[in-house]
Amino acid sequence: MKKLLKNISDILSYTIGSISCLLIFILLLFFFKVGLLLSILWTVLIGGVFLFFKRKNKNGTSLQKATDEKLQRLTSEKEDFYLQQGLSKEEMIFFRETMNTAKNQIVLLEKNFIQVSKLKAIETRNDTIQLTKSLFKEIVEEPRRLHEVDQFLYVHLPSLVELTSKYIEINQHKVKNKATFDVLDKSATTIDQMCQLIATDYEHFMSNDLEDMDIELELAKQTLARDNEATNVTENEDSNESLKERL
Repeated sequence: MKKLLKNISDILSYTIGSISCLLIFILLLFFFKVGLLLSILWTVLIGGVFLFFKRKNKNGTSLQKATDEKLQRLTSEKEDFYLQQGLSKEEMIFFRETMNTAKNQIVLLEKNFIQVSKLKAIETRNDTIQLTKSLFKEIVEEPRRLHEVDQFLYVHLPSLVELTSKYIEINQHKVKNKATFDVLDKSATTIDQMCQLIATDYEHFMSNDLEDMDIELELAKQTLARDNEATNVTENEDSNESLKERL
């Protein structure tokens, strides 16, 4: 009895503290309109399955292993770039550590997506890996905008890595019942939703570039209009002088 209560307590603690379970609960409640009670029950069930496979596969793929690769030495060229961007020494360290973690997570995420056909289909439909790599590159080139992608770096990307890793663990279970397939279906839907959120992160970050382009185009149009007006005035003056000469 004590063991059962301990397991229930562990499941509840894991479910409450898991970002993945929290996202699943929100999606069930607000996106799929499952209802509060059923959303809680489904979330606890999924949390229990996640916890089971986490304990069973302690040496397997995990989010922690995605961040084990050490940060490379900072080159003088890169340091000069950061200084030109206005970063202090402390900000350089924080930025590089953050982006190194993101890089390792993207590498693991790409590996996860190709392990299961269902995940590969989701990735292909959303173009998630290409978007994450492109967004990573843009952030590295504009380190001062790191705060604009906090949801991507600290919530969406790590959650997607964790969700895909859990999906693979459950999918590798040799014996699957209806509950297992239900969990896989719900997880796949959540993964698809997370991929869409990452696409939104990319669009939001790049929207500033689009706004800058609109401004540049407007300035170019105004410059062309002024040049054309000046040209027309000059041509009219030359034409008038020509008429005077003919008189």
